[in-house]
Amino acid sequence: MSLHDQIDLIRTNLDFKLKVATTEQHVEQLRIEFLGKKGSVSALLSTLGAMDAEERKGAGAQINLLKTDVAQAIEERATILKSAALDARLKAETVDITLPLQPAPTARGRIHPISQTIDEITAIFSDMGFSIAEGPDIETDYFNFTALNFPEGHPAREMHDTFFMKMGADGVKKVLRTHTSPVQVRVMQKTNEKPAASYITPAMDPPIRVVMPGRTYRNDSDQTHTPMFHQVEGLVIDKSSHIGQLRWVLEEFLKAYFEVPNVTLRFRPSFFPFTEPSMEVDVQCDRSGSEVKIGEGSDWLEILGCGMVHPNVVRNAGLDPDIYQGFAWGMGIDRIAMLKYGMPDLRAFFDGDQRWLDHYGFRPLDLPTLFGGLSS
Repeated sequence: MSLHDQIDLIRTNLDFKLKVATTEQHVEQLRIEFLGKKGSVSALLSTLGAMDAEERKGAGAQINLLKTDVAQAIEERATILKSAALDARLKAETVDITLPLQPAPTARGRIHPISQTIDEITAIFSDMGFSIAEGPDIETDYFNFTALNFPEGHPAREMHDTFFMKMGADGVKKVLRTHTSPVQVRVMQKTNEKPAASYITPAMDPPIRVVMPGRTYRNDSDQTHTPMFHQVEGLVIDKSSHIGQLRWVLEEFLKAYFEVPNVTLRFRPSFFPFTEPSMEVDVQCDRSGSEVKIGEGSDWLEILGCGMVHPNVVRNAGLDPDIYQGFAWGMGIDRIAMLKYGMPDLRAFFDGDQRWLDHYGFRPLDLPTLFGGLSS
C-alpha cells in the first residue's frame, strides 16, 4: 500500500472514530492511538529512515502534515466535548435565585407545648416570689405515700394506679412517682444527708414558697389520661399562711396563665390524705362554642386540687406543726395546656407527629414573659 493510501486510511479511520467519541476520555484514547509512541502516525514516521533522501523529503512533509491535521482534529473534538460537558454540568447545578430562601433552623424548629407551658408556669410563679424545685421520677414508697400521710394498707393508696418496681438489694420499696408531692417533703425535710442527686432541690428553711413541675406516672390510658403525664404542685409553709392567701395565689396564677382580666373560682370539699381541709377548685368558663373560654360564661370546670398541708406531713418533714402551717395545690400541666391552646386529645402530646408539632408548637425564640405575653 502506497504512502498516500496509508495517509487516506488514517484520515478516514480518525474521522469515523472522532464522530462516535462521546467523552473526553474517549478522545484522549484516540490521541494515544494515533499520536502516541506506538500510534499509527508515529508508525509512518518510523518508515522515513528506510527511504532515500529525495523520497524522505516528500514523504516527511506529507506525514508531518498528517500529524498536524490529526492533532488539530483531536483537539477540536476534545474542545467540543469539554464544552458540552460543562453545559450539562451547569444545567444540572443551576440554582434558581428567584426561589425564596429556606427558613433558618431557628424558624423551622418548634418548642413542644408542654415545655412552653412549663416555662409559662415558672415565669408566673417566679414573678410571685416562688422558687422552682425538682425531684426523682423513681421514688421510694416512703416519700410517695407514707410521708404524705398514706398509712400502710390505707385505701387511698389504691387511688393512684401505681407502677410498683421490683424491690432492690437495699430492701427499699420503690415506685414511679404518682404525683410530684414527694418533692414537697424533700424540700421541707431537715436532714444532714447530702441529696442523692444534684437535680434534687435541697431542704429549705421556712418560709417556703416553691413550685414543683415534673413527670408523673399512673397505670391509666384514654383520651384524657396517659401512663406518663406532667404535674405542677405548689407549696407555701409559714407561721401565718391561710386559705385566703391560697385563693389569691390561685386567682393570680390563672389570670396570668389564661391571659384574662378576671377569673371566678369555686371551692368544693374533697379529700386528699396530705391536706386538711382538702378542696377541689372549679373555674368559671363558657362552653357554648367550640372552645372552652376561661373567665366568662356561666359554666364551671374542675381545674385543680388544693388544701392546707396536713399536720402529719409537716411533722414527717421534720417541722413542728404547732409552729408552721401551709397550703399546697396541684394541677395537670397537660390538662391546662389543652384548655388554653384548644387541643382535643392528650395522647397527641406523646405521638411525636411533626405535623402536630408544627401546628401547636412554639418558635424557639418566643420566650414567655409577663410583660411581653406568655403565648405571643
